[in-house]
This record gives sequence, C-alpha cells and structure tokens, in this order.
Amino acid sequence: MSNATPPGWYPDTAAPGNERWWDGTAWTAHTRSCVTVIQPSAPGRGGGGSGATAARTLALVATGMALVVVAVAGVMLLDRGDGAEPAATRTDQSAPSPADTGDGAPGDDGPSPDPTAGGEDPGVLVDQLNGITLPIPDGWERVEHPTDEMLTMRTVDSEAYYCPGTSSAMCYHGTVTIRTAGGADPATPEAIARKDVVAAADRAYEEDIIGRPIHGGIMSHRQIAAGPVSVAGRTGYQVRWRVVTGKGPGGYVQSLVFPSAVGSESPVVVRYAFDAGSGGVPLALMDTLTQGIRPLGDSETGGGVGSSVAP
Repeated sequence: MSNATPPGWYPDTAAPGNERWWDGTAWTAHTRSCVTVIQPSAPGRGGGGSGATAARTLALVATGMALVVVAVAGVMLLDRGDGAEPAATRTDQSAPSPADTGDGAPGDDGPSPDPTAGGEDPGVLVDQLNGITLPIPDGWERVEHPTDEMLTMRTVDSEAYYCPGTSSAMCYHGTVTIRTAGGADPATPEAIARKDVVAAADRAYEEDIIGRPIHGGIMSHRQIAAGPVSVAGRTGYQVRWRVVTGKGPGGYVQSLVFPSAVGSESPVVVRYAFDAGSGGVPLALMDTLTQGIRPLGDSETGGGVGSSVAP
C-alpha cells in the first residue's frame, strides 16, 4: 500500500476542466471545477497508480496535499457509512466557481456586498406605489415588516419604551407612516386629512393595533395647525393636533394628504405621531420631513438625503 496514490482531487480525463475525487482505491462520483494552478498527475482510471506516479504527485503538491490527506482521512474516519457525501466535498460542490459568478480569477473574492443594492438609499424611505421618497432622519429607521402593512419609519428600536399605562405594549418617540387613500375616504385632501387625524391620534395615543390601551387614553386634543401645503410640487392639505393623554406627556399627530406623483394621482396620506416632553421628537421635524418629500427619481433624493436631516 506504500505505493498507492493517496486520496485527493485529480484531473478528470473524462471531463476536461474538472477534478474527480480519488478515495485511495477507486474513483468516486464526486467532481468539482479545477481551482488550482498546478495539478498532480491523475492515476489510471482502473487502479491505484504506480509508485513513480505517487512520487511525482507528492513532489508537486508538497505541504498542501499533506493537509488535504489529513483532513480527508479525518472525514473518512467519522463517516458512518450512511451514504452521506464527505463534508469537504459538499462544501466544494455548493460553492460557486469563478466561472459561475464572474468574480475573476480563483481566490478573488470580488467586490464587497453593496448594502444599498437594488438602488434603495438607506437614508430614504421609498414609496414605489405612489412615486415619492421621504428622508429618514438621524436616529430613525425604516420598519421592514410593519404590523399594519403601511410603509413605516420610526425612531430606532433602542429608544423604544413601554407605553405609559401598560407593561406589554411598546411605544416609539416618533413614527411616520404612508398609505394610499381608499374608496371609503372622502374626496378632497382637506376632508381626508380631517378624518385621518382622528385615526392617527387614536392609533398613537389611545390603543395600539391589537386593542391594548396605551398612554392612559386621550383626555383632550386641540388643533394647532391646518391648511394647504405644497408637497413635491403638488398642493395638499395638513391638519395637526396636540393630544393630552391620561398618562405620560402626550404628543402631536398630523395627517398630510396630497395627490400621488404617479398613475391616477390617488391621494397619499402621510401620518405623523411625535411624543411631547423632554424625551420626544422636535415638532419642527414634521415640517422638515414634509419639505423633504420628493418625486421618485428626483436628483435631490440621491446621495444620502436622510443623513442631513436631524431630529
């Protein structure tokens, strides 16, 4: 057995450009693309090869082949004979070759992954349906899977807190959502805004989405702003309330409604909810965000818009 060719990957004469696994006794069904520049001579397909072949092989691969032999021997000792493919083989076959990925020469990992792949700026909330974008302020983040299925951004999770009056519901100092007005909504932006601000207040300071009471409920409210507003070159309408709650400092809610930038120009509803008090979000950020709304594709939305918007 001292003259037998050791187990390893060798050129597959039946498939140029590939290697086949030699288990020390016979060829196996496991193959892979060639990934090394210098390959040892392959043993004859009918047997284990000659002593001269083994010597040439060991001289070419040196330390690298010794490491492969040790690794494969360990795998073979652990193999329980259940027909499973050796771990080393599974890894080689599952990993894409340079030819598959187009990343260049073997050993070249290619460029680092782009966190903004897909064209979406991490500092911008993109509403593809309505053709608009909103800047995401510092200390805020988009919600990937909102429970109410509305496009949402809010203050970061690390600043979330238990809503006053409950020990189970989580609240956030600032939340902004976007939806498209439906058939049940009134016809004009002003009428939609005046109706929606009631729902905005209830959702932020009366009950959460599953009906749990929060903030001790709304005790009173007063309108502090209402009127037409220009949004992304279109005329809309906004209504803003100051809400007083049974527990905690309460907050501010606003409903902004304007025509969509695409399609049938259905009304878009942007809903704001900002906590009041020392831990809340500056009220001026509502106006800053409204002014930052842009049509999708506007050159001003590129380049990390959100990074320049501070709460």
